[in-house]
Amino acid sequence: MSKTIKISIYKEKIFVYSFFLKNSDIVKGDIKMISSPRTAFILQIHKNPEQVNKFIKQLISEGHADVFVHIDKRNYGKISGKIVKSPFVKVLKESIICEWGDISQVSTTILLLREVMATKKNYDFVCLRSGQDLVVKDGFKNFLLNNERKVFMTLRNVSKFNLGLMEINWPKTTRKRYTTAHPNRIYRRVLQSLYRKGLNIFPNANYWPKEYAFYNGSQWFSIPLEVANYIIDFLDKNEWYYKYFENTLCPDEWFFHTLIMNSHYKTDVVNNNHMFLKWGEKFSEQSSPQYLTIDDIQSIEESGHFFARKFDEDIDQSVVEYFANKVKFCNKHDKEVHAFS
Repeated sequence: MSKTIKISIYKEKIFVYSFFLKNSDIVKGDIKMISSPRTAFILQIHKNPEQVNKFIKQLISEGHADVFVHIDKRNYGKISGKIVKSPFVKVLKESIICEWGDISQVSTTILLLREVMATKKNYDFVCLRSGQDLVVKDGFKNFLLNNERKVFMTLRNVSKFNLGLMEINWPKTTRKRYTTAHPNRIYRRVLQSLYRKGLNIFPNANYWPKEYAFYNGSQWFSIPLEVANYIIDFLDKNEWYYKYFENTLCPDEWFFHTLIMNSHYKTDVVNNNHMFLKWGEKFSEQSSPQYLTIDDIQSIEESGHFFARKFDEDIDQSVVEYFANKVKFCNKHDKEVHAFS
């Protein structure tokens, strides 16, 4: 077999490497016809397409990831044409109005997971992120390859203090974000206070198995493809599960955690989603992470996390540029290790 044929087969078998290896490297290197699996990133976005593109480029720069993008229906027309064009990027045509604290957050994630499953590609992990995230530390691809069966998501304590989010039938008007002392926010506190005292005046009457315990944590996760397949298969066979969460509050922080922790994948869960967040102390700052600025760089880098949010280039473009230009999902060392024997 000639060297030319060897190169042709190499490009066919592991095409994701062809654009960053020189021909001389291919001929001289002792190359195995096996490549590391790709990673699927699923993004829920609603604004700042230029900033989102910087994040996407961090993820796909070395050809080790595919990115699936859902754009909030309210901004789809304004944003869809501005997302970077790449064979590694797919913008979903179907779009949902995605509200804070509402089941629409869960529906969006399920839609993205189904899109990944439909490709029939053998991804290693499926990672849920937002359009206001950035990669802030090198080496996440290598980390995933070394932890191939682990489920990465945060877990918080569940008690009477927060279980009302699931066991109360929350009116639609309460499932919105308020940053001031809005009547609906006060109403939410009243309902939760009564629940904690043993009075649930609007109980969630949907079916829930007694043997199923509730679990919750941050929305963002990294899960093996096998677990993503399990989630979709479970939902298709158990319609009651989604139904229960329809009128709960902040179901995106309970839905997937509860499903996974009530499965045999529970033992694979690592209580860490590798996401840096900064929380405020004021009343108006407690419902959402705070925006990150150039002043947070030291804290972000010292945290050791691979990702951080929330960034907004309308608030501080310099911190976005700093990480977008410095850090990638897969760095040069990672690709060399997994391209050659």
